[in-house]
Amino acid sequence: MKAIATERLAADAAGVGRAAELLRGGGTVALPTETVYGLGANANLATAVGKIFAAKERPSWDPLIVHVCDREMLKRVAVLDGETGARAERLMRAFWPGPLTMLLPRSAAIPDAVTAGRALVGVRMPAHAVAMAVIRAAGVPIAAPSANRFGRTSPTTAEHVLEDLDGRIDAVLDGGASAVGVESTVLDVGASPMVVYRPGAVTLEMIERVAGTVRMSEPVRATAAPECLPSPGLALRHYAPRARLLLVHDEVEMQAAVAQFGPAERVGVMLPEGWSSAGATAFPWAAWTDPAGLARRVFAGLRELDARSVSVIVCPVPTMGGVGDALRDRLERAARKSQAS
Repeated sequence: MKAIATERLAADAAGVGRAAELLRGGGTVALPTETVYGLGANANLATAVGKIFAAKERPSWDPLIVHVCDREMLKRVAVLDGETGARAERLMRAFWPGPLTMLLPRSAAIPDAVTAGRALVGVRMPAHAVAMAVIRAAGVPIAAPSANRFGRTSPTTAEHVLEDLDGRIDAVLDGGASAVGVESTVLDVGASPMVVYRPGAVTLEMIERVAGTVRMSEPVRATAAPECLPSPGLALRHYAPRARLLLVHDEVEMQAAVAQFGPAERVGVMLPEGWSSAGATAFPWAAWTDPAGLARRVFAGLRELDARSVSVIVCPVPTMGGVGDALRDRLERAARKSQAS
């Protein structure tokens, strides 16, 4: 695609106003959210949505999540009727604004490009003051997948966005580092029972306490046609660093993995606090008992080790539940990408 000048916007009134202006006019703006940075465009304009796919080199079969700032805007995006609507209301009261995306029947105002022709649209309200200010100022719902090249490690800072998309998007609004660090939970509210397609910081247990029975979706099969994937964020190979990613289970296994590589390999490790790196290039991660801290820094660590030109990244995989489930999901899919490369 033809290179464009990507504006760097501050998270102040002028930056918010300029971002809103660009979005209303059909442009693309990378926005901070509490999960990761999203690449936003006017969800009502198919031409604007098309720019997201072009910038990310994202396949058209992969649907997008739409971000809203209030209930009135939600009504322009999705239809809330019957039991599905009642469940959605309970979930909104509990988790919005926040990292929960609900799959709901789409409204007629949402173009096919957003949902990849599916009947359901993913919608969430971000828990980030800057993102919410931009959506309010723009006055339109914002379609926004993660602001990275398709399949690459998700961005949690404006600098990460520019690594992948500088010259490909109109602007990036710098709101600092993302607080959660992994993408939102994706929940099919109308299914019986409800189905989580992508785990995140809002866990199955949290959802069940509010809205009833929920189950985790079956793993996507390698032979599944991508056009059949029911939700955003289900691509088998995703979230990957450039280096090969090798997953291990504990400190002993990590050190053994590092030791197996010869001098031809430059090995990096995602290093929990108090663990020994065994001489590898280390990214200081977080306490092994702190899943939220591990999730917050996982993508930043993978990107930093890539920037330090390692050829292999050895990464322990958390076994704890909660947001640890989301972290494990992202790492396992990133490793599948590495194995396929």
